[in-house]
Amino acid sequence: MLDETDDIHPLFHGAPASTEFKKLRKRIVRQTREAVEQYGMVEPGGKWLVCLSGGKDSYTLLAVLHELQWRGLLPVELLACNLDQGQPGFPATVLPEFLKERGVPHRIEYQDTYSIVMDKVPQGRTYCALCSRLRRGNLYRIAREEGCTAVVLGHHRDDILETFFMNLFHGGRLATMPPKLVNEEGDLFLYRPLAHVAETDCERFARAMNYPIIPCDLCGSQDGLQRQQVKAILDGWEANSPGRRQVMFRALMNARPSHLLDPKLFDFAGLSTEPLKSDGNPEGLPKLR
Repeated sequence: MLDETDDIHPLFHGAPASTEFKKLRKRIVRQTREAVEQYGMVEPGGKWLVCLSGGKDSYTLLAVLHELQWRGLLPVELLACNLDQGQPGFPATVLPEFLKERGVPHRIEYQDTYSIVMDKVPQGRTYCALCSRLRRGNLYRIAREEGCTAVVLGHHRDDILETFFMNLFHGGRLATMPPKLVNEEGDLFLYRPLAHVAETDCERFARAMNYPIIPCDLCGSQDGLQRQQVKAILDGWEANSPGRRQVMFRALMNARPSHLLDPKLFDFAGLSTEPLKSDGNPEGLPKLR
């Protein structure tokens, strides 16, 4: 790791010198690099719009991507972007000052999607779907204006697991947030480089770095959300069986279509048997002793 004072990105100035923190940082960087390589996220001449909300996950994403770029392991251009959605009380100066002080190329965009969400979403319904759709549309627009090839989000392993179980419990499908996809228009990639990183690691990292966390006062203000309920279930499973989250996450990387029930993924109708010889073995196969 680049821990020497004279050879470190400004995002890491003031990083704790403890062995524990160095191990944490190394693990997050390694897991992010693995995801970038495993899912083929680096494209020639790439320019990434790195979305920064001010939460622990997006700070971790920004720092780790700059770490990889600094070490010559991520040959893409990075542009940090914060979309100020007009939420009352949002500290609009925090992120611009943070990015400017650390020499991070960035763009700050103001779009009052908050008023639209409050006007369109009926009382008692969740804001997340409309808020996310409006935010994503603006980010795609900004990416095109900046000549970016990809929009990069800070969703981590636990977000992916929670989305899987929300789709399972409430959507009747086996699906989650993929680490890489192409938008509906077909002109931009969407990446999630923290796909293998645990939420607790993001929280520990951002807290140790003393990043100025900005909470979400929109969706975070609502009680009883489906995601909160799923998170509580996963927390319970993890408490009773430590490591359960990672086991379930590995399962998402080890799908077996022939052992599920979707005929669009596996040709069940086309399965055939082999005729048996008189000794009870399929023709052409050696006899077991």
